[in-house]
Amino acid sequence: MKSRVRTIAFVCLLLLVFVGIPLGILAFQSYRSGMTWSQIIFRSTSHLGGEASGLDDMPRAMLPQGEPVDFFLPQPIGDGFETPPQIAHLEAVDLDQDGLLDVVVCDCEANRVTWIRQHPQGTFTEHVCGDELIAPAHVQATDFDQDGDLDLAVAVLGLLFPCNDPIGSVVILENTGDMQFEKRVIVERIARVSDVRAGDLDGDGDLDLAVVQFGYDDGETRWIENLGEWKFENHILQGLSGPIHCEITDADQDGDLDIITLVSQEWEQIYLFEGDGKGNFKPRQIFGSENEDFGSSGISLCDLDQDGDEDILYTNGDAFDYLPPVPRPWHGVQWLENRGNLEYHVTRIADFNGAVNARALDFDHDGDLDLVVASAYNYWEDPASQSMILLENDGQMHFSRRNITNIPTHLQALDQGDFDADGEIDLVTGGLHVYEPYDRMDRVVLWKNQWAGGKDLNKK
Repeated sequence: MKSRVRTIAFVCLLLLVFVGIPLGILAFQSYRSGMTWSQIIFRSTSHLGGEASGLDDMPRAMLPQGEPVDFFLPQPIGDGFETPPQIAHLEAVDLDQDGLLDVVVCDCEANRVTWIRQHPQGTFTEHVCGDELIAPAHVQATDFDQDGDLDLAVAVLGLLFPCNDPIGSVVILENTGDMQFEKRVIVERIARVSDVRAGDLDGDGDLDLAVVQFGYDDGETRWIENLGEWKFENHILQGLSGPIHCEITDADQDGDLDIITLVSQEWEQIYLFEGDGKGNFKPRQIFGSENEDFGSSGISLCDLDQDGDEDILYTNGDAFDYLPPVPRPWHGVQWLENRGNLEYHVTRIADFNGAVNARALDFDHDGDLDLVVASAYNYWEDPASQSMILLENDGQMHFSRRNITNIPTHLQALDQGDFDADGEIDLVTGGLHVYEPYDRMDRVVLWKNQWAGGKDLNKK
């Protein structure tokens, strides 16, 4: 009898080990990722990594080569530099609301957020908005306290390179009304914060925050509820490692706000957190690569096909999975077409080494949207390697590539706006120079669009 009991106990133990533990792991991964059990099993059993996986995962998009662009003329703006610049992010915005576009800058070398003010038109002077912000990763100008002026929401990494230490923070630089800024720490001692965006996520009339945290092999996605009087409550949405960007938008056009996140590192996925307008969110994976080295690097929103809803531009060009950071053959630009009901169709637009940032603009005023793409991780030893290109749309969503520049290199930050009020969209870039070569550097550059009334200067 005792022998039989021992046998049954042993069998139960085996079942616990070989069935219970795997099921427990599946349940935990499903809880932290928002993926279904079947998605986790598929990802775990699929062939991961390597060049073949990357190429199979996203078909190549070799584009016809057009004439080089010479109508974006570079003008360095803001402070000079003595050490290699480390600009992680910048935003073109009229911060002082005087009718002229300025630039707000995240400077990881100086550990501060600055404002390059344009006043008068064509004259740029740089001012410090907040210092002792160790490795600011992203800044958004927004009237967070709803007092009529623009404040700055800042994602602070705490260290530029990946680290599991709880050194990240979310900071609001509150505009006190005279273009002076008071630092308010919303949350600190958390995994490195890579992005923060403001929006009314619970429908109560004030602005809350969506936050993503890229530690190293840890990380989180959360939203921070604004309780008023500078008091807040944190709500964790996901526990995946490696989130790098987020966007707030009404993706399904149902009247409330949703959150879109890009997860890099080991996952290489895009998630949409569907909001109900009351602060509750349901995660949905809308893209996933089987290639662990896919190099997810950036997302931005635009209605690329101009059908009335917002699509997603998605670049994969991060090369820091290995040292030295060199491009991979699968780097490039994707279009996630919004087809309604939170369904997205993925189309490869272009191959481009080290692509980290894409912006849509109609540079030739022909009614369709073209793309400008910046690279941070090209073959910089080769002078022919481009740091910024134009993808010209023929109106049928077919693109041709036109080179813009190979100087400066390492362009991490990119934004756009009409800085001189001439009706043409200008560009502004920031360089993140953290590895060699250091021979073609610049900090912040304004690229003035000299389209010349509808004439491509190359075709004069």
